[in-house]
Amino acid sequence: MAEMLKRQGYHLVAHGAVKPCLWLRRSIRGGDQCYKHHFYGIASHRCVQMTPTLLCNHRCLHCWRPIDEIPTASGDWIEPPELLDGILSEQQRLISGYGGAPETTDLARLEEARRPAHVAISLMGEPTLYPMIGELVDEVKRRGMTAFLVTNGTIPEVVGEVRPTQLYISLNAPDEETYLRVSNPRDDYWGRFLESLATMRDSPSRTVARLTLARNLNLKDPQGYAKLIEIAEPDFVEVKAYMHLGLSRKRLERDSMPTHDEVMSFAGELSDILGYTLKNHVPLSRVALLSRGSSPEKIEL
Repeated sequence: MAEMLKRQGYHLVAHGAVKPCLWLRRSIRGGDQCYKHHFYGIASHRCVQMTPTLLCNHRCLHCWRPIDEIPTASGDWIEPPELLDGILSEQQRLISGYGGAPETTDLARLEEARRPAHVAISLMGEPTLYPMIGELVDEVKRRGMTAFLVTNGTIPEVVGEVRPTQLYISLNAPDEETYLRVSNPRDDYWGRFLESLATMRDSPSRTVARLTLARNLNLKDPQGYAKLIEIAEPDFVEVKAYMHLGLSRKRLERDSMPTHDEVMSFAGELSDILGYTLKNHVPLSRVALLSRGSSPEKIEL
């Protein structure tokens, strides 16, 4: 699997990985930035997209990654400072080439990119399977960067302990039957997932429920999603379309991608049920943001 990931642009650091995303490259070239910029103020060119582990206990149908080849066990773990040093060093190496093309590079943004301000712990795998994920989050924040952590909610003990700047739980389904089909878990995690939602309610971090919706799969039953969201009481809900990219193309049809209008319609239904306010949307990314009004959207960096 390592060789496949390298061909796809992933750069391995011990048991973790880093990959500059499309939006980082666009931003360094003076272009638009990703929806996290429009929603929360995160500068794409100063964002490090990484994971501390390739392990995952889900095999989600909509995942872009090679779900059938993802390992279920790891060897020795390295300490968070060493892992973060390696990730940041690799990120710097990867962006260094932009300095050789000043005619297509926003030099001010390139200079800013050399000083990362944000770490998105969400690249692939399930990051809470890294046994020192709490310490890694703390190390990111200790170095003056914000940390977004995305989890599938299968390890509620970690959800209750970690303190990222923003904590996400992925809601892949409105009910257990759909969850088993979409998330394709390696064990029965539904009860633990519900426990994570309840635990999220008490998190001191900013909290987000993220829905990735695919037509003819889980784009249904807003009432069911609303019941789950009400358990967690997150500050925000992201309603996002599945995108027909990567290895998910072998599992789902292109027609599985909802339009932005469909995303907005579903977000509107959730807004009406939950009483959350539709605060923003980005048509290019087919994503909408709902807010409970408990926290400002923009993060002070």
